[in-house]
Amino acid sequence: MRWTRSTIAAASIALAVVLFFAVNMMSAVWFSSAKLDLTSGSLYTVSEGTKATLRSIPEPITLRFFFSERVSVKHAGVRAYGARVRDLLREYEAIAGGKLKLEIVDPEPLTEQEDLAVAQGVTGAPTPGGEKIYFGLVGTNMINGREVIPFFLDDREEYLEYDITNLIYKLIREKKPKIGVVSNLPFDTGLGGMAAAMQGRSRPFMIYEQIRESFDVEFLEQDFDRVPADIDVVMIAHPKPLNDKTQYALDQFIMRGGRALVFLDPYSELSLMSAEPQGAPLEGSTNSSAASIDKLMKSWGVSVDAKHVIGVRDRAQRVQFAGDVTDYVAWVSFTVYDMDRKDLVTGQLTDLNLATIGAITHAKDATTTMQPLLQTTDDTMQLDIRQVSGSPNPDALLRDFARSGDRFVVAARVQGPVKSAFAAPPPVEGEAPKTPLPAHLKETKGPANIVLVADSDIFNDSFWVQAQELQGQRVAVPIADNATFVLNAIENLTGSNDLISLRSRGSSNRPFTVVNNLRRRAEQQFLRQEQQLQDKLTAAQNRLAELEGRRAAKPGGQSELLTPEQEAEIEKFRGELVETRSALRDVQRRLRSDIDRLGSWLAAINILLVPLMLGGTALVLAFLRRRSKTKQGGGA
Repeated sequence: MRWTRSTIAAASIALAVVLFFAVNMMSAVWFSSAKLDLTSGSLYTVSEGTKATLRSIPEPITLRFFFSERVSVKHAGVRAYGARVRDLLREYEAIAGGKLKLEIVDPEPLTEQEDLAVAQGVTGAPTPGGEKIYFGLVGTNMINGREVIPFFLDDREEYLEYDITNLIYKLIREKKPKIGVVSNLPFDTGLGGMAAAMQGRSRPFMIYEQIRESFDVEFLEQDFDRVPADIDVVMIAHPKPLNDKTQYALDQFIMRGGRALVFLDPYSELSLMSAEPQGAPLEGSTNSSAASIDKLMKSWGVSVDAKHVIGVRDRAQRVQFAGDVTDYVAWVSFTVYDMDRKDLVTGQLTDLNLATIGAITHAKDATTTMQPLLQTTDDTMQLDIRQVSGSPNPDALLRDFARSGDRFVVAARVQGPVKSAFAAPPPVEGEAPKTPLPAHLKETKGPANIVLVADSDIFNDSFWVQAQELQGQRVAVPIADNATFVLNAIENLTGSNDLISLRSRGSSNRPFTVVNNLRRRAEQQFLRQEQQLQDKLTAAQNRLAELEGRRAAKPGGQSELLTPEQEAEIEKFRGELVETRSALRDVQRRLRSDIDRLGSWLAAINILLVPLMLGGTALVLAFLRRRSKTKQGGGA
């Protein structure tokens, strides 16, 4: 056979087609699990915490993934998310090394598979066509344990790995750690208190619900002589001032190696909130807890300022005030740059929303060390409690803000040897305890481990979560990492670290920092000029009232004519008023102009820069190639 150019070309094309399909088929078999994750924070890479959890499975567990494959064809978003969940579960199965069995079930309408999904607790989401999409996960172990994710909401996609790994972790652990709670906050009833609970309207704090899912919880009230022996961690959250008996019980718990998570607040807005129409504070509420465990804090070598809260201008939350939106410096949105990236509690967090925060200080003669977990920026100002109590004025706080240049510690880990705050047990009042107290310890057996936070509003649902109702179930969609911080701290203090690396796998929220700074500068200037205008208005009103008073005082009821000087004064003020209003409009126009100019530059960079770079690279390569050929020709 004679090979011509046409037959060689046809054979080459055929060989290329065969090679294309062969490479794709082999890649699907050999490289199905290979991937390259270039996302910020490696959002699509299984964390080491998940790998450790999967490799520690003692006995086989079964995961049933219910996904309506056929029904989801018309819903591209759900279908794409379902594919991601399925791929992740298959990766889990491979890592577990035979200890995890994955079953994929397509519950089509009116089938046994649909009945199984409903019976297992998976929720079906109705579609416009009348069918239901099932998109959930059921895990079971060898001893009839069962955990369920009723529906994978796309709003929780960044928490996908945590949700699945947490389900597995609950199936393999022998028992839940036990948390003792000492608090004056209505964790289990919500803001309605006992009155709402008795009427069936209680909504427990969502952080408390998540704590209860992962741990056994026992309320220790606020008057006890010892901490039960089965308590692993004590969470002290904005308590009333504790008497010596209770502080001694907590002191000895720490002496015996117990660990504590403590939330003390100079001004707790959450404690003073009420769901009642009249707006009265909840019964027994206290606005401050900074000095409620004063003896313990002194022995730990730390303190929380009880007279001031910290305003942070460049982290202020946006709030509605007087029909407008403004920055409230007493409510703070912390970012990744304010957190300790090396500590397991805060290492993976991105956002924390707190309110009327306090400042933690460390005594110079302390036997402990204090490691800051959360700090403010230096754009701060100490605010007297009276400035934020009642009905604070965010505009006034922003206008009068005077930058201190100091950074304040809001959350910290306190570690090291601690001496008891008591030389001996306090005297027993009333009847002696039936069971004698354990022997008094003068110092800790090992280094203490305490996480201290100068805030209690971290538990406020409105600051960190949007609750959605799905088929009668309340589903949490986080907008900040408040719950993650609390759960990380508890897990770390109980010794469970595997889940910490994957609770928050990054956020799609990327704030426009430059734009926000431009807006803040213009707003501050606007507020200053607005105050000047208000001062001029007040002066004019006083002057006119004075003139009216003279007119009223004139005998015979005749009106007193204004002098030319007085008329000129009024005309002068009117002119200044027009000029000031024009200046205010100019400030707003400059703000919009700066932001629009920045947007235009960004658009130009995105639209033009990349093509120009590619084109420039192509021209350079072409020039180099031509130059190389020229040299070769000259050499020949």
